Amino acid sequence: MTSPLTHFDAQGQAHMVDVSAKAETHRVAVAAGEIRMKPETFALIASGSAKKGDVLGVARVAAIQGAKRCSDLVPLCHPLPITRVAVDFELDEPNSRVHCRAQVETLGRTGVEMEALCAVQVGLLTVYDMCKAADRGMVISNVRVLEKQGGKSGEWRAELAE
Repeated sequence: MTSPLTHFDAQGQAHMVDVSAKAETHRVAVAAGEIRMKPETFALIASGSAKKGDVLGVARVAAIQGAKRCSDLVPLCHPLPITRVAVDFELDEPNSRVHCRAQVETLGRTGVEMEALCAVQVGLLTVYDMCKAADRGMVISNVRVLEKQGGKSGEWRAELAE
C-alpha cells in the first residue's frame, strides 16, 4: 500500500517528489492569516507612526520575498519560477488585527500553496518584528490556504468555517 503522503517513498524515507511527468499548467494559490495585537499597537500601524516606519509597506515586500525564497526554507519544496505575487493587508480596527492575503502564481509542474503560505507567514512575522518593541504579546493565527487552481486536481476552495 502506498502512502497518501507524497514526500515519503515506499520505504518511508523522505524524498523530493518527482514532478517531471506532470504537465506545466498555470497554477494559483491564495493563503491568508492574521496578527492580533493591543489597540495601541494597531493604532501605530494604522497611523503610520511606528518607530521603524511603514510597517505594512515593509511587510508587503517581505511577504513577496518569502514567497520567492520558500524552497530555501521548506526542505522538500521545489524551487519554482514564480510569475506573480500579490500581497494585501486589511486593517481590522474593531478587533485590533491585521489580515494578510497572498496570491502566488506560476506556470509549472507543481502548485504554489507553500509559496502563498510562506508569503503570509513572513509578512505577518515582519509586522511582529517591526512592532515587538510596543507589543511582544501579538498573536499570529488562522494561517491557511484558501484556494488553489491548476494541475491535475484542478480547483479547490477551503470551507471558511472558523
